Parts: sequence; structure tokens; C-alpha cells
Amino acid sequence: FGPWLGFLFGWGQLVIIQTASIGSLSYVFADYACGLWELPASATPWLAGSAILVLTAVNLAGLRMGARLQNTLTLLKLVGLSLIVVAGIGFGSADPWSPPPSQEGPGMSLALVLILYAYGGWSDAGFVAAEVRNVSRNIPRALLGGLGLITLVYLLINFAYLRALGGTELTQSSRPAAETLTLIFGPASGKLMSLLVMASALGGVNGLIFSVSRVHAMLGEDYRLFAWLGGFTRREAPVASLIVQALVTVLMVLTVGTSAGQQTLDRVIAGIGLPQVDWASYGGGFETLVAGSAPAFWLFFACNAIGFIVLRVTDAQRERPFRVPLSPLTPLLFLAVCLWMLYSAVNFAGYLTIVASLPLLLGIPAYGLCVWYERRTALPMTSQPNPE
Repeated sequence: FGPWLGFLFGWGQLVIIQTASIGSLSYVFADYACGLWELPASATPWLAGSAILVLTAVNLAGLRMGARLQNTLTLLKLVGLSLIVVAGIGFGSADPWSPPPSQEGPGMSLALVLILYAYGGWSDAGFVAAEVRNVSRNIPRALLGGLGLITLVYLLINFAYLRALGGTELTQSSRPAAETLTLIFGPASGKLMSLLVMASALGGVNGLIFSVSRVHAMLGEDYRLFAWLGGFTRREAPVASLIVQALVTVLMVLTVGTSAGQQTLDRVIAGIGLPQVDWASYGGGFETLVAGSAPAFWLFFACNAIGFIVLRVTDAQRERPFRVPLSPLTPLLFLAVCLWMLYSAVNFAGYLTIVASLPLLLGIPAYGLCVWYERRTALPMTSQPNPE
């Protein structure tokens, strides 16, 4: 099952998992932009789609251009995060330990789905491992260092929100970063924070566009039927992969975010005998994309843990660049968490799980076509997919 699951993983990244992540972050940018510029809510999906197209165009210019933009946006993100922490913790007056009024909450399982979404990019450094020098040393440093930094920043930011807004106002806030600075320093600082949050969201979008496009390109290198996805320019840009990724993501954003898109999808799924989606129950474009992609996200993490355990038994003699500490305890613990999160994600997504699974399931016949094409041409694959 290794090659089949490997193909389905790459396919899933393109049709639902990472493209939905790009789309959801672009909605964060667009939501703040509409609030800052006082635009109607109907403009949100169009701003989100435009951001994706512009950032894709930058990455088409080459590896260095995309990396420079990422460094700039990351710097702006750090400035914004620092302002929130200093303002909230240093000047806030609310009691951070006072709970909000008793109300029906989302439950721990749903809360974990949304909380861990903030950590969703922790593993993406692995997507560019082939382009990293001294990979056995630098990738673990990037993963462990990045995850530790994200954890620290996440705790500081949330404490700053509680210190500035208090539990009650925070639960009712749609743009807590801007509201924190507005409350403490006035409207002008709130607008500045909106700009910094927009830059931060664009940084997340650009980082995913840059890294995930490499996954699709590797799919093209492994399977000749999709070889057109695997070409890199002299400036190290996977052009076809970037373009297809952008088209899929923008289509996804406009589908869940516009009435015309929702009605079109309802007609498509009605044509195969499925009921319509209750779009209002998902609360908007960001929530819809997170809900729709979360089950597939955790499913493949669970498959990854299972594959690791199986290969440690069936291929134990192979020398590997990384050693997992406390194995098999750590991978078993990771697998247990992934299965619990998969259960929670399915509960969160509800019927949307079935709808979002349809493009993923198309990967099964697509893999069959790849195998048929390889046999028809009677040539070996360019490179065998790594079952790990």
C-alpha cells in the first residue's frame, strides 16, 4: 500500500488539505482587510483569491524572490506579535484568570481541532527537505526550534488577549489583535495592527504556496502521467505546480465564499444523490475550509505514524538519517493523538466530511491511471516513491 498511499497523500495535498490551508489563511487576510477598509463582507472571497494569485505570481519569479518576500512578511509578523504581547501584558488591565460568563462551549475535542490548527505548519519544513543543506541536522533543528517558538508565542499572545480584553470580550471578538491595540492605544494603533495581521496572514499564505508546491512537483517527478507538474525553471520555481495549486485554491475559496459557488457545488453533489450542504452552520469561508480539510489532515498524519511503525519492523536494517527517541512509545502516542483528532475533526466537519472526501477519493482512479500509463509505455518510473 506504500506507493498508493504516497500518491494519495500528494493528491490530497493538492485537492483539499494544503490548498484549503492556503485558502483559510487568505480569508484571515481578507477579513482584516474588509474591516480596515470598511468593505462589504461580499468582497472577502475576492480579496482572498486576489492575494493567492499575487503571491503565486511572486513565487513564479523564482526561489529567491519568494524567499525574500517570506523573510519580509515574517519580519512584519514578528513586529505585530511583539506589539500585541507588549500592549496586552504590559498595559492591559483585565483579569486574565477570570472566566467568561457560563455559556455552551465548543467542547474540548473541537477546541483542540482549532487550537492545533495554529500549529498546522509545524511539519511543512519537511516538504523542502530536498533543497536543504545538511538535512539530517538542519531539518530537526527547524522542526523542534520552530515548534518550540510557536508554542511560546501562542501562549504569550493568548495571555496578552486575556490581559487586554478579558475572557468575556475575547469570546465575542472577531479581530482580537486590532481590538487589543485599539483599546489600549486608540483607533490609529488598531488600524496599524490590522495591517500587521494582514502581513502576517500573507506570510502564512506565501510560506504554504512556496513549500507545498514542491510536494505537487515531486508527484510529477514520481509519476510520468503528471510529469508536467514536476518541471522547475532555472530560478528553481515549479511553474506548473504553482499555477495548478493557485487555480485549485482560488476555485475552493470562491466556492465556499460566494452564493454562486455554494449553489454550484450543491447542484453537483445533488447530481450524485447527496443532500445539500448547510453552509450557514459553518460560519464563513475560514471555518468552512478548516472544517472540510481537518479530517483528511489528521487521517494522513495517522497513516504516517502507522507507516513508520510498520517500516521499523519490516525494514529494520536500513540506515536512516533520523532516529526517533523513545521509539516505539513516541510514535504510538502520536498515532493515538492523531486518531483522537481524526474523530474530533469528523465530528466538527459533520456532513462536510463526505463532501470534502469526494475530490480526495478521485485520487484512487487517478493512481490507477498512473499505473496503467506506466505499463502502457513499458518504461520504469523516473523515481520510485519513497514509502516512508
